[in-house]
Amino acid sequence: MNKVNRMQNVIPLRPAKSEEPTHLAQVFAQFPLDVTHGQGVYLFTSDGRKILDLYGGHAVAALGYGHPRWVEALVSQAKSMAFQTNAVPMDVRARAASKLAKFCGLGLDTIFFVNSGAEANENALKIALKMTEAPEVCAVEGSFHGRTAAAGAVTWGAKEKWYGFPNTPFDVKFLPRGDIDALNDMISDQTGAVIVEPIQGVAGALDLPEEYLKALRRRCSENGSILIFDEVQCGLGRTGHPFAANMYGITPDIITTAKALGAGFPVSAVLMAEHVANSVKMDSLGTTFGGGPMACALVEAVIDIIESEDLLKNVRDRSAQIRRQCIVGPITAVQGAGLLLGLRSKRPAKDIQSELMKRNILVGTSGDPNVIRILAPFILSSEHVEQLRDALVAIG
Repeated sequence: MNKVNRMQNVIPLRPAKSEEPTHLAQVFAQFPLDVTHGQGVYLFTSDGRKILDLYGGHAVAALGYGHPRWVEALVSQAKSMAFQTNAVPMDVRARAASKLAKFCGLGLDTIFFVNSGAEANENALKIALKMTEAPEVCAVEGSFHGRTAAAGAVTWGAKEKWYGFPNTPFDVKFLPRGDIDALNDMISDQTGAVIVEPIQGVAGALDLPEEYLKALRRRCSENGSILIFDEVQCGLGRTGHPFAANMYGITPDIITTAKALGAGFPVSAVLMAEHVANSVKMDSLGTTFGGGPMACALVEAVIDIIESEDLLKNVRDRSAQIRRQCIVGPITAVQGAGLLLGLRSKRPAKDIQSELMKRNILVGTSGDPNVIRILAPFILSSEHVEQLRDALVAIG
């Protein structure tokens, strides 16, 4: 065996924390943090740092970390029954569905629980195309809807970057963002569904114009296409309203939501209007883990906490404060809504993110190279916003 072969058979020693790359698929860019635990809006690291988390686990940690009522609901349901099939009716599942429908308040009163945002979008598209028997879906330029076959097919740029499947499961058109005049021609009798993020998260917390969204609603109603609001990231209180649909005063045919819905526990939902729900028949949808009792217990708890602690108002207040106080230093403008905000910078966002990290503040970047994203927990306080402001002033 020559020297090269001998070296190839040597397994190098690594510190314990670097075992992750040994067995996990290396498909995620990761922050340079060794997080040991979280509490409230803070992350704590093995080297003693206390990080203000304005990224919120990519908009998931809506209640921050360790909220006592969230923990109590999780533990209580785990002790009672951690899992049961959908073939067995459960009160906790029925309560969660009722709670979510009432929280939404738009008449989308039939709920199908699944596990992730992509899975919710996959099912919404399936329902819409089966209902309309049309071969095409329209999405909006800049969209992100997930990485599964159907959700990825309507994600802007996926085909060129990572899609991987040889064919999409249906024809796809991408609507020019904000172009109302294009809707009549592009949404045709071949269009079974139009899917849109009212606020495009990955694109940089870009809020679509209200007039454009209302024009989408009108055109879908005229054409018989199903309008799907993808509120996986912007829903369940993140805008300071139950859903962005409430904020805009628009009722789509379907809303999909996830992320904040379980505030850290995997759960998503498809909310359907009556005419859509009437098309769903026995065995037309299915899931093993969707609607599990632990997920449903946490949906119920999360909505209870949001309502009883008046967190929708807090989201609106903190959002307004960020707009007032944080257009400083490198930041020139703020876009988005609630605590799904894009801070536009005159310097590359990745540089601002890095400099904020040095000051123990974690933010996200986006598809726009000059926009950092704020996806903070709903429990954010005015002092936390001031900490961000002071850091932005310091980095100039």
